[in-house]
Amino acid sequence: MACSDTLLDKTNPNGGTPASFYANENQLTAGVNAIYASIQSYNLMGREWFFTNDLRGDEMMAGGGQLEAPRLALLIGTNNTTNAVAQSVYTGLAQTILRANEVIDGSVNTKDISDATLARLVGEAKFLRAWSYYEWVTLWGGVPLITAVPQSIADASQPRASVDEIYTFLINDLTAIQADLPISYSGKDVGRATRGAAQALLGRVYMTKGDYAAAKPELLKVYNSGTYSLVTNYEDNFKEETPFNAESIFEIGYAGTNFNWNGTGDDNGSNNEGISRTQEYSAIAWRNLVPAINLLNAYEATTATVPDAKTDPRFKFNFYSKGDFFNNGNSQIEVTADGGVQGNTVTYQGVAQKISWKKYTSLYKNNSTFYTGPMNLRIIRFAEVIVNLAECEIEVGSLAQATTYLNLIRSRPGVAMPALPTSKYLMDTKTNAFASLQHEKMVEFAGEQLRNKDILRWRKNGKFVAYGISEPISYFQANKYELLPIPQVEFSTNAKLVSSDQNPGY
Repeated sequence: MACSDTLLDKTNPNGGTPASFYANENQLTAGVNAIYASIQSYNLMGREWFFTNDLRGDEMMAGGGQLEAPRLALLIGTNNTTNAVAQSVYTGLAQTILRANEVIDGSVNTKDISDATLARLVGEAKFLRAWSYYEWVTLWGGVPLITAVPQSIADASQPRASVDEIYTFLINDLTAIQADLPISYSGKDVGRATRGAAQALLGRVYMTKGDYAAAKPELLKVYNSGTYSLVTNYEDNFKEETPFNAESIFEIGYAGTNFNWNGTGDDNGSNNEGISRTQEYSAIAWRNLVPAINLLNAYEATTATVPDAKTDPRFKFNFYSKGDFFNNGNSQIEVTADGGVQGNTVTYQGVAQKISWKKYTSLYKNNSTFYTGPMNLRIIRFAEVIVNLAECEIEVGSLAQATTYLNLIRSRPGVAMPALPTSKYLMDTKTNAFASLQHEKMVEFAGEQLRNKDILRWRKNGKFVAYGISEPISYFQANKYELLPIPQVEFSTNAKLVSSDQNPGY
């Protein structure tokens, strides 16, 4: 009673809000950079995102008994609602969306900034939010649709939106931001989201929906822009020294070796400027995942049992086999009777071999058994746009144009495979053309976190079985394994979810 309202009504100087923080261009830019940092993190690109996608497809098998239990569970279909790897990705995507919403909400208060720069930064935030929601919806189906920063704990609880609602949201945002994003960047801004990235991602969204008619115009915008081209050397898409090249539409960059293994800031540093891909997959490191035999057999080869016209060079670009040299030619892949400490040899073309991933590893230049470094992850390549255009043309029966597109991929100078059609890969009917396309996409994009999503959409849209491709995932059961289970932690923290919201089969 001794105090007046004016004395008590004070603003806490240490209690800032998103709206008060994003006051100028530098602060808004820092907020956008924090969204990229979230995608770089251990939960997403740094480790768990590529694992979750790779484990959900048919390209991988365990590299040995050292594969951790949560990862093995995703690989063989025994995962449940408490799987730590999947939960990390779910949480990482939620964090990315929250950071994007903070920027978008706070941008209305930003001063001393040009209209074009403001629109571009908000466009970047919306693109990164859209990428996150695309990952969320393809892995888990309907998820909470949160488009603003929650103002209370109660607001943070939201029901599951439908899959169609999520896709409508993505289509609207990715369409709207195209005019605000530049075609390219220079200097320190190289690597930020571009107009082509928004168009290519929108093309993916439409293709996931099975809407080829809507996907084609978006893909053609990228194809006809004159901004992108296929690089001569296929391997330049997966080396530390050739980031942001002419084929890259969107990639997540890393600058150093300070990888935060536990995601908590208490181990090997606290920033996200290194990626664990080499350490996880390479032949002389942990070798947690190795290529599955059906992927190895997909490559054309000139052997007595596989009499193709030419051995596909992409096999050697993607994998290390027995006798291959690495470490700038100074070391050689060996194999022992038991496959070495990591185990799991395969019999490929009659030879017991320890075949491992070369793509996205740094063994081409070192022989380190423990290495994290600045290997960027290429999320969207121009090659994908070309193959997706071929799929759109096959859908409407334009087989000649589809053949032209696919042959652009095969004729890259560093690959130079015989033009389609070949004796094995025909282009005379929609059925044969689609089978040829599935082959080409599998060998071109092996280990690039696309195959699992392709299987899902082809299966969902009736193409996987319709085109005579047998089920490659042995444990698959319809109405269960199309989606991951919603993590139990989400039910514990989201008051608007009930048990019946869980995905089928869990």
